Amino acid sequence: MKHSIVSVLIFALLGLVIGYLFFGKIAGEYVSISTLLKPASNELVSLGQKISGIAKVRNNIAICGGIGAVVGIVIRLVKK
Repeated sequence: MKHSIVSVLIFALLGLVIGYLFFGKIAGEYVSISTLLKPASNELVSLGQKISGIAKVRNNIAICGGIGAVVGIVIRLVKK
């Protein structure tokens, strides 16, 4: 059980890193990780993030992390 959780966490983290490398660029520059992790402080900031594409980048990276977690589960189940 412990190895399964570790496997899922490792693959989820790997998915997040790969997602950041693929989708973390806006206008040729990588968005800082702190910008991606901080929630919008108010509606104006939220609107700015939607316009600049940060919300979409954040969603794409999260999807990659989820896919990585699923891959970790599948690999762990196949190994059994």
